[in-house]
Amino acid sequence: MQTVRDADGDTYLLVKRSDDSSRVRDPETGDERYVANADLEVVDGESPLATAARGVPAPVRRVVRSVHDDRSLGLLVELVDAGPLSAVEVMAYDMCESDVHGRLAEFRVAGLIEEADVAGRRGYAATPAAEDAVRLLRGGAVAADAHES
Repeated sequence: MQTVRDADGDTYLLVKRSDDSSRVRDPETGDERYVANADLEVVDGESPLATAARGVPAPVRRVVRSVHDDRSLGLLVELVDAGPLSAVEVMAYDMCESDVHGRLAEFRVAGLIEEADVAGRRGYAATPAAEDAVRLLRGGAVAADAHES
């Protein structure tokens, strides 16, 4: 499998090539269609697996890379639903302090949370990317630009 681009600049996964045309798959929809070989070019240096992953909205990919288990996902969901939360409130959940700090650090690096002032205390708030991801994971929709990085 290869990543290919058509004459309009749209990126696809090459499924099968024949003499005149190729069957390609749209990574965002999974739909397949035939395109003339003359209208396709191979995208060098781009993994077809990375192309396939781009069919998942960027906020969800961030969560997938950052969340290791249900408790971590629950912490992120709580920050979306109940946040912003003070550091004291976050520590009241059923995770040890080092696990909480580790997860919060990963969420910050992924751009899912940011530090916030909560009633004069240090705390954490979900970013729009985290809010979009949780909405998508719950089966909702977000703006079309949610597929970027």
